[in-house]
Amino acid sequence: MTAGHGTFAAVDLGASNGRVMAGRVGPGTLELREAHRFPNRPVTVGGTLYWDVLALHRGVLDGLRLAGAAAGKPDSVGIDGWAVDYGLLDADGRLLGNPVHYRDSRTDGVAEQVWARVPPAELYAATGIQYAPFNTLYQLAAARGTAQLAAARRLLLVPDLIAYWLTGEQGTELTNASTTQLLDPRTGRWAPQVAAAAGVDLGLFAPLRSPGDPAGQLLPEVLAQTGLDGPVPVTAVGSHDTASAVAAVPAARGARFAYICTGTWSLAGLELDAPVLTEASRAANFTNELGLDGTVRYLRNVMGLWLLQECMRAWDVTDPVPLLREAERVPGLRSVVDAADPGFLAPGGMPDRVAAACRATGQPVPATRAETTRCVLDSLALAHRAAVREAAALADHPVDVVHIVGGGARNGLLCRLTADACGLPVLAGPAEAAALGNVLVQARARGLLPDRAAVRALLAATQPVVRYEPAGDGAAWDAAARRIAR
Repeated sequence: MTAGHGTFAAVDLGASNGRVMAGRVGPGTLELREAHRFPNRPVTVGGTLYWDVLALHRGVLDGLRLAGAAAGKPDSVGIDGWAVDYGLLDADGRLLGNPVHYRDSRTDGVAEQVWARVPPAELYAATGIQYAPFNTLYQLAAARGTAQLAAARRLLLVPDLIAYWLTGEQGTELTNASTTQLLDPRTGRWAPQVAAAAGVDLGLFAPLRSPGDPAGQLLPEVLAQTGLDGPVPVTAVGSHDTASAVAAVPAARGARFAYICTGTWSLAGLELDAPVLTEASRAANFTNELGLDGTVRYLRNVMGLWLLQECMRAWDVTDPVPLLREAERVPGLRSVVDAADPGFLAPGGMPDRVAAACRATGQPVPATRAETTRCVLDSLALAHRAAVREAAALADHPVDVVHIVGGGARNGLLCRLTADACGLPVLAGPAEAAALGNVLVQARARGLLPDRAAVRALLAATQPVVRYEPAGDGAAWDAAARRIAR
């Protein structure tokens, strides 16, 4: 690390691909460059959908090698990824099979079994986590009685598993731990009463660590495979990619903002100082996950661009740009669906499922790819609107502006529709928010930035943002919302 400057490697694992990014941070400087991108291809074996985590690890090693070759030895490495999924280790620290994918059907009907032991209202009051069928709590309940779980001596969430393979050190990063539905968001510690009632052994989890904490150093074998000269420290970041992305929202100091982290999922909500654990919040299915510096990510999960990605896969289309151009010419709000409907969770046949949802609500059925695309984007904007408005009301937290970060910030049509639907200005960017947040937490841990305000000031000064002003009076969006509420 040169005086006042640092170079950092950000491992950012997404549901469809992973990448290693090289970041440089200094006074008035924030640069990010992609060193390596690699696919994340789930695999079905014996009727179970798995993550190919060994292929991901290979991609991380290749990425660190390429990042080092392009930008020199990093001052630190950080790892973020998706939430809830985990790997199990035996007594020798060996992986007991590939992690199961959250979209696997093994948790079907499991939540009701857990609720028989811990009623939903009691569960929410203790953990503040929204209902999702794939929460870690339900995955562990589904695994109860299996030989694999019986043999397990350690559970590591996916980013922590990769960190373990890089360093030999085991830990459970707090922002991701908060998604398990086993943590108390008020204390930042486990909720033993929930675990006991649900039959979960909290002893499986490694000690908790927070963003900015040391997470070990690259092992000699990793240094040899990546060509890096040691020592290279690994720093805990917001290992839930949404926590890293929210850390990279370029909000002005004191701004009353909502955020939408867009990608495969849309995570729409607020950054708060304390959780909202009311019954009304539970009924609206909002979650209280932990963020940087003890903040709370109060948000709702919306199916996100997964809907469009799955449509494109069904159509064998790889470039969204022509689709978006055609969709922009389609009349808006002709048909909409509930983008938060769990019926859209599983892969396969998405255009037919969108059509069936329109038919079931008595709306025109999209007849072309462009009409289906416009239906999906209108529906996402409508879901964004509902999440932002309800979060503001439930938290008594007014919102003046909406920040869209993540891959969806590049989708100009979605950003414009979201501004129209919310009736608020939308500031779109940065698109690489998770990687930037990852890099900036490492830089802060190395003393290059004093606090979260300085992080956001640097983002605002260096990252391009596109502003979308709302158009229309909102009446058409109100009517569309009523059509899917019936």
